[in-house]
Amino acid sequence: MKIGIMHGDDIGLEVVPEAVKVMKAAAAKTGLAIEWHELLIGKAGHEKYGDTLPKITEDTLRTLDGWFMGPIGHGAYPRGDMTWVMPPIRKKFDLFTALRPSLSHPTIPSIHKNVDIAFFRELTEGMLYSETVVAGLPEFRPNDDITISSRVITRKGSNRVAREAFELARTRPRKKVTAAHKEPVYRLACGMFAEECRKVAKEYPDVAYDEMMIDSIAMKLVTDPQRFDVVVTTNQFGDILTDIGAGLVGGLGLAPGLCIGEKQAMAQATHGSAPDISGQNIANPYAMIVSGQMLMGWLGRKHKNDKAIAASDLMLKAVTKVLADGKALTRDLGGKASTTEMGDAIVAAL
Repeated sequence: MKIGIMHGDDIGLEVVPEAVKVMKAAAAKTGLAIEWHELLIGKAGHEKYGDTLPKITEDTLRTLDGWFMGPIGHGAYPRGDMTWVMPPIRKKFDLFTALRPSLSHPTIPSIHKNVDIAFFRELTEGMLYSETVVAGLPEFRPNDDITISSRVITRKGSNRVAREAFELARTRPRKKVTAAHKEPVYRLACGMFAEECRKVAKEYPDVAYDEMMIDSIAMKLVTDPQRFDVVVTTNQFGDILTDIGAGLVGGLGLAPGLCIGEKQAMAQATHGSAPDISGQNIANPYAMIVSGQMLMGWLGRKHKNDKAIAASDLMLKAVTKVLADGKALTRDLGGKASTTEMGDAIVAAL
């Protein structure tokens, strides 16, 4: 396996090393060989190469199976300078799906218990133009009183995000996929998405399939999240639902993420770079570590590598054990441990 390491900005410099440390320990436990590549991105990339996504980083990424990317502090980047932008990794590498789990833990305070949902969000279409448009914008204002926005849905985009959802669902105990859309209102756009989900569902007879309106599922997530297993939806709907999911189980500190392409995947926690606590060794590494765990599992399934799958399982069990023990948790989780101490505890649990 060839895996890249990009620390990103601010607390990325603290949480990414913990995720890599845990993955290395799990790989050693199962005998999985990994070739590591450290690459610059964000502020560090700009300082050395004058760009937040240096060409040397982009070229190297194309040779890898997957990579870690820490949070990017783009909110503080200078405006009006195109070399200071959020690195367009998703667009450059056609990472078309975001897998964002919502998993509760008995010892961690949360609105609901016994929640275990895997959200799949399409990433290349919809109305979120920063990731989808090559030139121009999908919205314009012909005069001061009118704004027009467009939304793009394709059969290819809908089909491949649905396929990723069904592939994961058949590895989970409940084996169920719920497609979230608003077909009765957006008959062509959501209609096309729903049509492709139904087509894919026929190819997976071992997976149960149903559909729910986006407003209904938002309500059901708050009142009865235990009914859901795998949820697949479009870009903007997914952006909203995944944050609801994070809120159900304890917040963004417990919200890992994996961006998936045809041949590569990127472990990227959904939280920001938290400059207010950077450098203090108190950031919660959970989301980044579990993002790495999901990357390991995806690589294992993609390459049919049992060692990678076993390493992924070990990582999740170790994280779950540390949370259950409650002795090495960061402050946001009610403990007193540092970032590195929590990472060390997870490695020890392996």
